[in-house]
Amino acid sequence: MQEFLSRMIGRRIDIFCGGASSLRGEVVKVEGGVLHLRDEDGHLGYVAIDKIAVVWEVREHEHRAGFVSATPNDR
Repeated sequence: MQEFLSRMIGRRIDIFCGGASSLRGEVVKVEGGVLHLRDEDGHLGYVAIDKIAVVWEVREHEHRAGFVSATPNDR
């Protein structure tokens, strides 16, 4: 996973760590088992790589990874 994430430097990703833990940001650095992410406000966050379950590359600015629930009018 560390090698894979290292190839994503400069790209925006969504990551899922289980439960309600999901994050979005630009990959800044991957070092020592830690992913360094910059969020939309410019703040840095640090994630233990061994806790990451799923990674999505962000294609659209507004889309968030996960499920979308349908309303009765959508059927």
